[in-house]
Amino acid sequence: MRIDYFVQSEYNGLEIQQIMRREFKMSTTWVKRVKLYGTVELNGVHARVKDLVKTGDRLFFEYEDNSGKLTPPPNVGIVYENEHYAVVNKPAGMVTHPSHGHLEDSLLTSLSDNKLHPVMRLDRETSGLLIVAKDGYAHNMLANADIRKSYKALCYGRFEPSEGTLDFPIARRPNSVMIRDCTEDGKPSVTHYKTLSYFESADISLVGFELETGRCHQIRTHCCHVGHPLLSDGLYGPLSDDNPNEGLRQQALVFDGKVGRVALHAYKIEYKDPFDNGNIKVFEAPLPSDMQALVDEIS
Repeated sequence: MRIDYFVQSEYNGLEIQQIMRREFKMSTTWVKRVKLYGTVELNGVHARVKDLVKTGDRLFFEYEDNSGKLTPPPNVGIVYENEHYAVVNKPAGMVTHPSHGHLEDSLLTSLSDNKLHPVMRLDRETSGLLIVAKDGYAHNMLANADIRKSYKALCYGRFEPSEGTLDFPIARRPNSVMIRDCTEDGKPSVTHYKTLSYFESADISLVGFELETGRCHQIRTHCCHVGHPLLSDGLYGPLSDDNPNEGLRQQALVFDGKVGRVALHAYKIEYKDPFDNGNIKVFEAPLPSDMQALVDEIS
């Protein structure tokens, strides 16, 4: 981590450590690390973090950690990487965080022996892009990067209209740890959708989604609510125990097994890069092979 910064008027008279926290979103732990093991300079001279600054002063911070380049396994794609973070293409079937039963094969443990900090997460069955920070400082900076995520999914039926907004509050189903429902007393939940392709012979749609809010299972819950559940969705699909749909059962018996996991892919990510002067970065990942194979089959 290297930061070269000229003090703005709003910070005139403050301590260096206050700027480290406010401007660069450093936690108390990170301020202490830079103080003890890194470099803090004020106008080219070694300084203490409690020293006061004035407008126009030049601050320099440096702290070298050992995060290094990530070393992904063959099934994990690194779309972009710098010294602070990486944009990673997670395969379906891999959990994001280490957890009971997945201490060694999670996304984070597969990328590095060092502690990583996911800026977002994807469900185990969902494939696609997410950002992984290499340290706590980068995580804090990226948490304020105005990240926009876009998804593609294969859904049963045809959306009418072909594009629009699903605005239904979502809450946890009573007596359930996992299942969510659209209910009036839930939290505001807004999903924008656009039909990308409709395959009439199979009565299946490829749909693009953008989230205005980020509730758990938001796309899956909204699609189930409007009668267009995602293919192979074990929680909200036609063959599920929790949200069965007899009208779609025969169709699901034909097509659910062709994907074998919830047909949801985080295909695009867009954000303001705090390490590149706030410039917009956009990355996309193509449909994974399981979803693309079905699209090719029913096209």
